[in-house]
Amino acid sequence: QAAAVFRTWAMIAVGVVLIIMVLNLARIPLTVFAFMGGALAIGIGFGAQNIINNFISGLILLVEKPIKLGDIVEVEGIRGRVSNIGSRCCLVSRADGVDMLIPNSSFLEKSVTNWTLSDRKLRFGVNVGVAYGAPLPEAMRLLRLAAHGNPAVLDNPAPEVQLEDFGDNAQVLSVEYWLDMAVSPDFRKVASGIRQAIGEA
Repeated sequence: QAAAVFRTWAMIAVGVVLIIMVLNLARIPLTVFAFMGGALAIGIGFGAQNIINNFISGLILLVEKPIKLGDIVEVEGIRGRVSNIGSRCCLVSRADGVDMLIPNSSFLEKSVTNWTLSDRKLRFGVNVGVAYGAPLPEAMRLLRLAAHGNPAVLDNPAPEVQLEDFGDNAQVLSVEYWLDMAVSPDFRKVASGIRQAIGEA
């Protein structure tokens, strides 16, 4: 994050220095621009309003760090991992491999869910229908073992099995387990593996 902040400000400083050097080499005095500076500033202000807004928002994101590289965020229905925080937009990589470019201002002006802001551990669940009349304690034990058997599932907090609801044709059990998103970012593969283990059990 510190490197990203330094890189952004360094690029701005280098750009300003290059512009001044080019003007000096071309023997164009800076005072020439003083007359049309006001009108130019107003025109640039209206034309680049969104760009400036996103640029300032990017600086706020880098300084306050409401999101960081590697965080899993959800904004405007888009969920993914933050791959890059740029001066104008952030690169969010979805689980399906699609990279989304989201303007920096969206992270400050809209409701954003940061799934890994304070803790990389997230809880997930798999629902299973168990026929009426089946021994619930044994079914719950098998479901718990199926979750424990997956190497990506954390032992602390341990997986839990809850009686979620009474369906029309089955009792709905919920297997709740925790994942470390820094180690197992693809929670769908983990859920698939748990479902396969449940099917075998």
